[in-house]
Amino acid sequence: MREKSGRLLNSPALMFSLALAIRLLAVTFAYQGQLNPRHDHWPFGYETGRIARAIASGRGFSDVLDVGSGPTAWMTPLYPYLAAGVFKLFGIYTARSAIVLLSLNSLFSALTCFPIYLMAREGFGEKVACWAGWGWTLFPFAIVTAAEWIWETCLTTLLLSWLFLLTLRLQHTTRFAAWAGFGLLWGITSLSNPTVLVVLPFLIGWVCYRLHRRSEGWGMPAIVAMLTLIIVVTPWFVRNYRVFNAFIPFRQQIWFAASLSNNPRVDAWATEVNDPVNGVGEEQKYLQLGERKFMEEKGRTTIDYVRSYPGLFAWRSFRRFVLTWTGFWSWPAEGGLEEAFDPDLPFDPGVVALCTVLTAMAIFGLVRAFSAGVTAAWPYAFMLLVFPSIYYVTLAHLRFRHPIDPEIVALAAYGCREWFARASLRT
Repeated sequence: MREKSGRLLNSPALMFSLALAIRLLAVTFAYQGQLNPRHDHWPFGYETGRIARAIASGRGFSDVLDVGSGPTAWMTPLYPYLAAGVFKLFGIYTARSAIVLLSLNSLFSALTCFPIYLMAREGFGEKVACWAGWGWTLFPFAIVTAAEWIWETCLTTLLLSWLFLLTLRLQHTTRFAAWAGFGLLWGITSLSNPTVLVVLPFLIGWVCYRLHRRSEGWGMPAIVAMLTLIIVVTPWFVRNYRVFNAFIPFRQQIWFAASLSNNPRVDAWATEVNDPVNGVGEEQKYLQLGERKFMEEKGRTTIDYVRSYPGLFAWRSFRRFVLTWTGFWSWPAEGGLEEAFDPDLPFDPGVVALCTVLTAMAIFGLVRAFSAGVTAAWPYAFMLLVFPSIYYVTLAHLRFRHPIDPEIVALAAYGCREWFARASLRT
């Protein structure tokens, strides 16, 4: 009986089933938050909802602000087209669509139990894999993200987790089929959220180094992977060039995001003054200039701000770094996050405590992994060091860090095991 119960508790299928049940239960309480009719149902998916509405209505990939605002490259296409399919089947901005989309997010989040279990087992063994899998099943940030945000976050997290697992396994093969699949998945993931590409050179470089150390050919496999990635994303590049008469590789929203939190007007997490949805005159400017020129102007003003206020930019970048890893922006006496641009991350001692402890255990786990000579330590380090770096200088949010939360949870599980092992030796 003990052996059977042990196998059951160590089952990723059970972790997935319970994770899905918990997330779907959370959806039943949270989905109505998507149905707020403010600003023509803007809270229903925000930019994602707008683009999905345009696609479902036959206007194509457009209208990121309002009907008639024109073609857009604000986002990459994978998740908006998924949302558009749901709108087609269940109605635009309806309760049924909200439930379906949040349920899909819950499915993506629950499915992440499988790669997180496998990646932890690959690097740290069966026991840590079990801890990591159950940690993800009950992970509060994963539950809230799946149940409250109609966005690509949960899908990107699932895809990036599989990419990380494939990275750990590719060091053992030079088969072209495996590397082509690697490139294919990178292409698909980048069309969900291109930010993931910042870790690609580091991960693929590590795999090539591992193959080189064993005197195995790595050049052609890497070329196959890169060519496959390029083939996947090229149609989207071509579409953007034909629409905007300019080379826009993935999306042009990054300057807008950077301008929200890099301007001298307020010392808040971000300001809605520059937001074309809420800012006075900004929507009119967007419509007059068109999206490409609007984003170019945001780029110029952001660069001018950095040049004019380098100290303030450095200070805010540091604060965004702290926010990313602790959930803390400011004390309530300063206004706190509850008065900032996004009310979804208020000052919350519980959130700050959970995030800080998780970060501390993940760092401890990473240090122990290097000390123990764990082969996978470098890929984990790349994920933690490189992926969030773009948000330090643009716009930070715990939700933006979520795609690497599986690696953080796996490291924290390893850190917990090492902590308890050392504690038992002392006693």
